[in-house]
Amino acid sequence: MSEEINNPEVQEELSGKTLSELSDIFKNLMGSTDRMMRSKEAEAIKNAFYKLLGKLKSEAGEAIGDTFVEVEENFKGIYGEYKRLKAEYNKEQDALKAENLEKKKALIEELKALVDSHEDVGSAFPVFRDIQDRWRATGPVPANAFRDINSTYQFNVERFYDKVKINRELRDLDFQKNLEAKEKFCEAAEKLAENENIVAAFNELQKLHEQWKEFGPVAKEYRDSIWARFQAATAVINKKYQGHFEELKEKQKENLAAKEALCVKVEEIAARQLSSSEQWNSSAKEIEAIQAEWRKIGFATKKENQRIYERFRAACDAFYSHKREFYSQFRSEIDSNIEKKMELIRQAEELKSSTEWKKTTEQFIELQKKWKEIGAVPRKKSEQLWKQFRGACDEFFAAREKNSPSENSFYSNLKAKKKIIEDILSYESKGDAAADNEAARAFAEAFRAIGHVPYKEKDNVAAAYSAAMKEKFPSYGTGTGRERGVKDSLIQKYKNLQQEIETFENNIGFFSASKNSELLIKQMEGKIAAAKEELRALEEKILKEEEGE
Repeated sequence: MSEEINNPEVQEELSGKTLSELSDIFKNLMGSTDRMMRSKEAEAIKNAFYKLLGKLKSEAGEAIGDTFVEVEENFKGIYGEYKRLKAEYNKEQDALKAENLEKKKALIEELKALVDSHEDVGSAFPVFRDIQDRWRATGPVPANAFRDINSTYQFNVERFYDKVKINRELRDLDFQKNLEAKEKFCEAAEKLAENENIVAAFNELQKLHEQWKEFGPVAKEYRDSIWARFQAATAVINKKYQGHFEELKEKQKENLAAKEALCVKVEEIAARQLSSSEQWNSSAKEIEAIQAEWRKIGFATKKENQRIYERFRAACDAFYSHKREFYSQFRSEIDSNIEKKMELIRQAEELKSSTEWKKTTEQFIELQKKWKEIGAVPRKKSEQLWKQFRGACDEFFAAREKNSPSENSFYSNLKAKKKIIEDILSYESKGDAAADNEAARAFAEAFRAIGHVPYKEKDNVAAAYSAAMKEKFPSYGTGTGRERGVKDSLIQKYKNLQQEIETFENNIGFFSASKNSELLIKQMEGKIAAAKEELRALEEKILKEEEGE
């Protein structure tokens, strides 16, 4: 049993087990009556356990929990108890073998005395038989004394046959007894050749060879034939044994090629440039699938097995090391994003009580833009931060709508637009066309960014703006230097109004996540409806201008 555990096929079966299964296998071994004869099996289980434990710890990295510690301590306790019992057993066996050695030495002395005595054959031969029986009944001796003690014994057995005068009847009887025993050994060896487990058969054959030596000679006419028969059975087993390992060698070559292909796959995955947790998780699943496939493949050759395993392990370690680096950096970015959002919340909290409606509205819109630009944070934290930020936004806009009627806002917008017109008229050109064009663009963008003015004033302020731009920047927006006509002015109004509608719709999308923003959304929807009605009126005016051209 113990020799069989060194077989790679048996080790392969252990390599596919979980930590829990390996622990259970060891517990079963501890409960068996022949556990002391299965030390190599115990070592194989231990090696498989710690190999798997090391792999799992490496993959878990910093996330190693108490589970691994508990599993390892439990196994260590079971294995420690086995080692203690095994040490006691070995000590007992060593003492027993030493005792057997002394018994066999005493039997040899008895045999020597019998050979040198002058007893008649009638009394000498039964004593000789008794010595032989006691010799065979005596157990094993220390390995370092086995060859010498057996050689000495066989030498004195031959002396007995050569020097003690025994009658032919008794000698032939002893020869016959030895022949019968050796014929049984031949039968056992021939039976072993039918055993499908060739490794176990080979090991049993070695035991038969040792037992063969325990028996004396047979009659001269049978010596060659009985030995030839035993050797023939031995040759069959040896040939199968050799063939088994030749097949195993070929299989190991195939296993090596399969494992090299898996190494290439893992190395390719480890070399990928991954930039998102989704990509890392997907690649990790690929690695896990490859590892499962690896465990299904048997051992490579003894020479190559450690090398290919180290290559595979290095590729896996490289992947998981890069993954840990990514998530370490990712956590750092997450923390930074959380800090950025908390800073925006702080600013929103400071602004929410402001009554400078126009200025603060622009500031809140800017905060909202920044919020959208910040990267991801954990879902649970994201909802919490969003709730705080939206709460501050809702509080301000609700107060603004309550305390700053639309008409007041329109007059503020009118005032702002008149101020821009004054700034345009006071602009002094430096003679630099590019600088003039940039200034014109800035004035135009600022004017368009301001919201609605009272309806009765919108045409007047638009005309004043257009006149001021034509006076100070006659070439702006034409590309040819000619002044823009009425149609161009209408088209520009149309575009500006479209941008305003887009801004309103964007704000609705932003406010819709809040539970307390129904009023704000309703007001925004009203403004969008009014703006779209104005768009339709502008479309009609533009069409009329085109018809009049």
